[in-house]
Amino acid sequence: MKTSEVDILILPGLTGGTPQHWYARWNDRLETARRVDPADPHAPDRAEWTKKLVDAVAAARRPVVLVAHSLGTAVAVHATKETGLPGVAGAFLVAVPDVERTENMPAEVAGFAPLPRNPLPFPSMVVASRTDVWCDYERVEDFAASWGSLLIDAGDAGHLNDESGHGPWPEGLTRFAMLMKRIG
Repeated sequence: MKTSEVDILILPGLTGGTPQHWYARWNDRLETARRVDPADPHAPDRAEWTKKLVDAVAAARRPVVLVAHSLGTAVAVHATKETGLPGVAGAFLVAVPDVERTENMPAEVAGFAPLPRNPLPFPSMVVASRTDVWCDYERVEDFAASWGSLLIDAGDAGHLNDESGHGPWPEGLTRFAMLMKRIG
């Protein structure tokens, strides 16, 4: 499947990221992409953001592919558990945070715990780093297995954001292309 044949909905992480972040760049470069941001990116409300995603999927005119980073991945799995997200053809989930962990986790993410463990009803890929400060690799292995997601080991890559050197992130585009092939 080609990106021109789907609506790409981008779910950013807490605070919404910077213009240099890979998902901001993808949003600018991919013609069918648009962001689904919470009303307050610094203190997002799970129910509000989840509803916003469900509404965006319902309004789409083509199959939807979710591209989510960090806290955005939690929104994707919560919305899927609550509604099944009919119309979603696949999900690209990057740097899943362990919102169930309380030490060092920002207080703003507490409302996103626990993460649902239901299998996702569409093809999905989880890209995870072995050195992500927000989730131990063993935990992300568990999340990916419960969701039925293909897990991609990004190695020593930090939180897979612009701060860890993943602004343009060409490897991410390659992985995303793999997911699009699986969907098509």
